[in-house]
Amino acid sequence: MSVSGVREAAAIWARAKARRDRDPEPATVEATAPGIRRRLDLPGAKLLLAERGGRPVGFALVAPRARTLELFYLAVDPDAWGSGVGSRLLQDVEQHAREVGREVLELWVINDNERAIGVYERAGWVGTDEVERDPASGRLERRFLRHIG
Repeated sequence: MSVSGVREAAAIWARAKARRDRDPEPATVEATAPGIRRRLDLPGAKLLLAERGGRPVGFALVAPRARTLELFYLAVDPDAWGSGVGSRLLQDVEQHAREVGREVLELWVINDNERAIGVYERAGWVGTDEVERDPASGRLERRFLRHIG
């Protein structure tokens, strides 16, 4: 993945997270990019970038696990929320899972992120009883699965 792809994804993530959390200012790309790079360093990791009018408006970052394809990031620029970008990215994630031979997708989402949970549930993801506290934010996260086989 090009450095610009990582920077574009980091900027989208920062804007989406700031809007979600009602932060007055988004984090800088420099603060956000290391987390994305860390996940991209996983074996088989892939960044899927969505564009509209030649401008990046969303991304997904996935990596294969032993039995699943894990979705580590899904973010849409707040200016494109509600336009179907997230749903389209989830379709692309499913296609990639098929290409790498995975029939189960997994992700962890902040338990009170109702907007994201709604997107996942409309796309066929199912919440599990597995919850963990994110060590960085202290927020509770729930595991979601999607069987595509």
